[in-house]
Amino acid sequence: MNCQRNVLSLKIRIIIFQFLLIPTILIAQTPVQNSLSTPWTTLVDNEKPLPEYPRPQMVRDSWINLNGQWDYAIQEKGLKPPKQFEGKITVPFPVESQLSGVMKPVGAEKELWYKKETTIASKDRKGKVLLHFGAVDWETEVFVNRKSVGIHRGGYDPFTFDVTDFLNNGQMQEIMVRVWDPTDDGPQPRGKQVNNPRGIWYTPVTGIWQTVWLEFVPKDYISDIKISPDWDRSRFFLDIETKLNPGQFSWEAVAYYGTEVVASENGEIGQEIELNIPDPKAWSPEHPHLYDITIKLKRGNRVVDQFKTYSALRKISIGYDANGMQLMELNGKALFQYGPLDQGWWPDGLYTAPTDEALLFDIEKTKEMGFNMIRKHVKVEPARWYYHCDRLGMLVWQDMPSGDMGNVWESKIGIYRKGLERERTNESEAIFKTEWQAIMDAFHHFPSIVVWVPFNEAWGQFKTKEITEWTKAHDPSRLVNSASGGNFELEGNKLVGDIFDVHNYPDPVMPSPDLFGKVNILTLGEYGGLGLPVEGHTWQEKDNWGYQSFKNKDELWDRYQKLIVDLKPLIQKGLAAAVYTQTTDVEVEVNGLMTYDRQVIKFPIEALKKLHDELYK
Repeated sequence: MNCQRNVLSLKIRIIIFQFLLIPTILIAQTPVQNSLSTPWTTLVDNEKPLPEYPRPQMVRDSWINLNGQWDYAIQEKGLKPPKQFEGKITVPFPVESQLSGVMKPVGAEKELWYKKETTIASKDRKGKVLLHFGAVDWETEVFVNRKSVGIHRGGYDPFTFDVTDFLNNGQMQEIMVRVWDPTDDGPQPRGKQVNNPRGIWYTPVTGIWQTVWLEFVPKDYISDIKISPDWDRSRFFLDIETKLNPGQFSWEAVAYYGTEVVASENGEIGQEIELNIPDPKAWSPEHPHLYDITIKLKRGNRVVDQFKTYSALRKISIGYDANGMQLMELNGKALFQYGPLDQGWWPDGLYTAPTDEALLFDIEKTKEMGFNMIRKHVKVEPARWYYHCDRLGMLVWQDMPSGDMGNVWESKIGIYRKGLERERTNESEAIFKTEWQAIMDAFHHFPSIVVWVPFNEAWGQFKTKEITEWTKAHDPSRLVNSASGGNFELEGNKLVGDIFDVHNYPDPVMPSPDLFGKVNILTLGEYGGLGLPVEGHTWQEKDNWGYQSFKNKDELWDRYQKLIVDLKPLIQKGLAAAVYTQTTDVEVEVNGLMTYDRQVIKFPIEALKKLHDELYK
């Protein structure tokens, strides 16, 4: 068709991307020169950006948001803290981003330093003072009043330091942060970031990119809570994390639906609490019922610590149809899952959405378009993103951010060749396992997450069977998609993991139901990728691309409808889920349902929803 432009076959194109042999026409402009804005760019308060409470799964009243203006400096790696700083940076936007106010690269040979002075009132120092970071990419060392508090390695998991013993006697306190991030020069998880952005690889992200905040807790306090729903028996299992000794303290959980108390129970420290829910209301995309829960820590009859949390009764599991084909079931009923591949990037904030409204916008539009699932692609979002998915009823497949790449990608099954598994160093393996476990632990809370995806398209894939089994054992409440898109590992006549996930652009396909439908859930983890550059709303003026490109919205819409027509028969044959690429354009990719700046939606929303509703029947 003369309206379509086939650039290269998918296979050749991805191999070229993997080995960095990108034609000049696909190389993006220098990222720091770009000023594409979103509807929220000008709404950012540089003094108080992202002021919302950052941890909705565990809410206390006493806290201070440290987002805003910090001093920054970029200097050679390994030097002492800078005596002078270069200027101001708006935290929590990455230093390379427009919204940071800096827009400078850092690189593996340098370190990024932050400094901020803040006051802590005497009334807030009666117990413990905790310093929280939502996420910092990648190695972080924190200093309070020039003393090193600790080091954290990991770009996607939240971390906390108890800084009580590092505070001055006065109210004014100094916080300094040192960050080192080698991007794709190191083995650490980094997702789509590369030092040389092009094609499907994007601008580096360095430093603080989620909210920084202080929390004031009692001397005796609960540091974490784990809630596991048991949908079959209409109950929640709750367990708390604390350093307190058993026998001296007890704790209490009270569950509410709206304002009505529906269950309450007490337990000793170290003892799990079981909350049985009468007249249970299940969580689903159509009815995202949430239960509010209050947790209290007691010493005798005195409450010494308390916070609010929530959860939902839902179960994701493997089911079977009349022909014995495996399906994904939600709460005991088969549900076809359909959603976009969601990169989670922003032209103004890169990894960081400009506002909470912007963060919510993508989920709301995805819901309005008739999708019931989002695949969060090789990136992890702030806790509030998952909270919004919980509230709105959006299923989530959560990828592990990839790193330490270089192995061969084989998209066909049953093919064995050299280099399929990445030969990682012991250090690289430890980095992967530590951060993947931290991500699973930190986001276990959110009922919207129903699938873990440890590997995508062979990117850094290693010890597939071991990692899959370890993931499943660590969180048996969710399904595991061990190898999305290729490098499948067979165990007998089935694939390792719960899901057989193929990728194909642009047309929908599925694994053979006759061969694999009774031993694995069959899914299409990526397809589509229909591209339409919208003038005035692209990262660069020309040489943008999609897997198949179009000249206008009408051509794009016609082709998308044909994709859905071809997808429907696959569902009847046992396809359990499909993922369309993608939610938004990202840098030079223009295959989004929306433009990168979120200013233009390329598809008619109501017609799109009507089209998608047919898939769930």
